[in-house]
Amino acid sequence: MSLYAFYEQYFPFWKALKEEDKNYLCENTAEEHFDKEQPVHDNMGCSGLFIVRSGRLRLYMLSENGKEITLYRLVPGDICMLSASCVLNSITFDVYVDAEVPSDCYRISSAAFGDVSSRYLEVKNYALETAVGRFSDVMWIMQQVVFMSMDKRLAIFLLDETSKNGSDTVKLTHEQIAKYMGSAREVVSRMLKYFASEGLISASRSEGIKILDKKKLRSIAT
Repeated sequence: MSLYAFYEQYFPFWKALKEEDKNYLCENTAEEHFDKEQPVHDNMGCSGLFIVRSGRLRLYMLSENGKEITLYRLVPGDICMLSASCVLNSITFDVYVDAEVPSDCYRISSAAFGDVSSRYLEVKNYALETAVGRFSDVMWIMQQVVFMSMDKRLAIFLLDETSKNGSDTVKLTHEQIAKYMGSAREVVSRMLKYFASEGLISASRSEGIKILDKKKLRSIAT
């Protein structure tokens, strides 16, 4: 499928654009590949809009003491609008973006998208709605970090991971879980050990973390 045809299916505002502006966006789009853990956006300047074609990107914030707090992940078909916050004058949100796994993306130039957005209300509305739509995810994470106990946060995390992967096993290290949750590895390890002693999970380096009692884990999460 050509880039033009892809955008025709992807963007709801595409039909509203003049032909020259459609070509303008296509001409200012680059195909990019990112290796595992490679930075995509480092909060320095305006990186552009990223549409995930394959792989998975992770958006996160850094706390004052340097801990990473994962906000949400982007999977194929998702667009990263917050990496082009300069297009959205009313939204200033400091985020970092890394590739969780090898990923291929379309990167649309911020300047080109901003130019088209300034001339079409449909494009500006799309950008705002897309960015604002993600703030519910961000606020949910902030609520967990600020108000929830560690056992509840970890239970929610494990259940979310099994739901996304369609498996009762979470194949992440304690270090990775701590990184995604904005916590310390020691804290995560201690809580997982407690979950194991209560018969909620089993954990091993070779097999990962297996959920044994999902019902009881859900009772902690709610």
